[in-house]
Amino acid sequence: MPPPADIVKVAIEWPGANAQLIEMDQKRALSSIIREVCDGWSLSGSEQFALRYADGPQLYITEQTRGEIKNGTILRLAISPGRAARQLLERIQSHGIDARLEALKELAKLSADPTFAAEFINMEGIGTLARLVESGTHSFGEMLAFTLTAFLELMDHGIVSWDLISLSFIKQIAGYVNQPMVDVSILQRSLAILESMVLNSHSLYHRVAQEITVGQLIGHLQVSNQEIQTYAIALINALFLKAPEDRRQEMASTLAQKHLRSIILNHVIRGNRPIKAEMAHQLYVLQVLTFNLLEERMMTKMDPNDQTQRDIIFELRRIAFDGENDPTGTEKRKAMYSKDYKMLGFTNHVNPALDFTQTPPGMLALDNMLYLAKVHQDTYIRIVLENSSREDKHECPFGRCAIELTRMLCEILQVGELPNEGCNDYHPMFFTHDRAWEEFFCVCIQLLNKTWKEMRATAEDFNKVMQVVREQITRALAMKPSSLDQLKNKLRGLNYSEILRLRQSERMSQDDFQSPPIIELRERIQPEILELIKQQRLNRLCEGSCFRKLGNRRRQEKFWFCRLSLNHKMLHYGDLDESPQGEVPFELLSDKIPVSDIKSVVTGKDCPHMKEKSALKQNKEVLELAFSVLYDPDETLNFVAPNKYEYCIWTDGLCALLGREMGSDLTRSDLDTLISMEMKLRLLDLENITIPEAPPPVPKEPSSYNFNYNYS
Repeated sequence: MPPPADIVKVAIEWPGANAQLIEMDQKRALSSIIREVCDGWSLSGSEQFALRYADGPQLYITEQTRGEIKNGTILRLAISPGRAARQLLERIQSHGIDARLEALKELAKLSADPTFAAEFINMEGIGTLARLVESGTHSFGEMLAFTLTAFLELMDHGIVSWDLISLSFIKQIAGYVNQPMVDVSILQRSLAILESMVLNSHSLYHRVAQEITVGQLIGHLQVSNQEIQTYAIALINALFLKAPEDRRQEMASTLAQKHLRSIILNHVIRGNRPIKAEMAHQLYVLQVLTFNLLEERMMTKMDPNDQTQRDIIFELRRIAFDGENDPTGTEKRKAMYSKDYKMLGFTNHVNPALDFTQTPPGMLALDNMLYLAKVHQDTYIRIVLENSSREDKHECPFGRCAIELTRMLCEILQVGELPNEGCNDYHPMFFTHDRAWEEFFCVCIQLLNKTWKEMRATAEDFNKVMQVVREQITRALAMKPSSLDQLKNKLRGLNYSEILRLRQSERMSQDDFQSPPIIELRERIQPEILELIKQQRLNRLCEGSCFRKLGNRRRQEKFWFCRLSLNHKMLHYGDLDESPQGEVPFELLSDKIPVSDIKSVVTGKDCPHMKEKSALKQNKEVLELAFSVLYDPDETLNFVAPNKYEYCIWTDGLCALLGREMGSDLTRSDLDTLISMEMKLRLLDLENITIPEAPPPVPKEPSSYNFNYNYS
């Protein structure tokens, strides 16, 4: 007979004594259980003791968290969090350096525990640590590193506002970042503290911005330590993100003058080390923030009465048709410009300024066109003249195309949207040129002109051409070209004929084989293919995956791993210090959930950890990657998948484990692909059947042959 649901069997350890094996009644007060355990070892003052996990992060167990204890868990009797906080606070203020170092080392470890952190903070512990840092005495090397680690862990709990941090503390931390030679661990933690200050306090942003210069941060990108590089870019991103609107363009100019882009390209992207997930994320964030500088121009309408803006359109006309500037002739010919504007491909021939009143893309489209005309003048003139001279209705309207293309590129690169938490989708090629956006436009407008000709399009085909061009660009970007030249090569291979071929190939699994016998064959094949996919998903769950803990900015220190037991009866999981390389043994995963206890799997906004964080800015991407396992008695195991593929693998695998339908896009795609492949193989076998030759006909007697082949 199984034990009652409220009873868990655990082992409790105490140094120098035999472990106690007890049945813990979860309805009984925790203090009463601790008293009984203390009595078993003849320990007095049970109120001075608490229970902690013996493995993993070794967190304290409270009335609120005791429900997470599972059968077979090993616990440890320890001094209470309040008593531990008091003792450590006394020891870190002692005069003995060795005693203080050991205390700070232990404090750095315990500070990650929310129960201990609350007690230590209530005793003004953060103020004590801040004063140790501010004094600058007896705080160096390991001692200072442990002090900063503890401080950052305590602040990360969100119990104390960052606004309470003093200016002298900020100056001291900034001093460590600005020093030419400082211990790596101290520099790493100092950068992380400054990043948290900027992200969590508007007032501290201004103070940090006064103490830290971009040039000093860029210097940290030229080191060989990728962790330091990552924290430096993260701080640059934080300063960029929180800067007032009027400061961002100024900061971008400073970064350009300091050659940030080329330093990142040469020392990070093209370095000798593979790019880790956190670095990829920070590069993606920097890419997004850089493109977001275009938002103001993208959302600015052209003023048809603004002569300065109209002069830009005159310049486009002059470069295309006049060659050399003739100020006197220009004034005389303004009344005759309508024909030229029509040849330039504007919709409004009389006043082309009206073409730029729609946002997006607003004035950004005109900026792109002027860049092409001035920097790539030969290309611009060629595109305009070869289309304006055509009289067969197949001319490509340059102006209209450039405006629509700019709007499309803004959509593809999500200009104006905030970075997605957990997204690592940066493009190396955008770090290869100081005017990457404009150069990208120039490549794409040439692609559009080429595709227009390949499609022999007319004005009525405009939207069709733009759809093909969007597909060409998105397919090329998905290949992650490392340079603009490589992008051009990818696009050459994605001409209109290739797009048609790819579309046809991808439709094979959807549109082909619609005759009744083939449909019947498909229905017969589907169950065995589904079973094959199910086994693949379960095998992947047995291999396991690494997940990042949501909301932690120092992600390389906050990972956990989950995998299914080989007999499919247990879900094992546990915390890790860093992202693993390969499979994690079951022995290192301290927690487990019986599959029989799992009640359901929920996704997206239905997940408890998404509801809990509803007060924060939850972006769409995090919601799309979130899922939770709900299990008895009323517990949850919350996930945020590293990418869409892992999300589909895990949600499908868990559904298969529970005997439910696998419904992800990945499963539907795999099902269609595998069924099509199997059907093609069977049809190929059918084509290779050798039909036996009929014997010579007998005169006056008709021959009748009935070949029955089993094609299944």
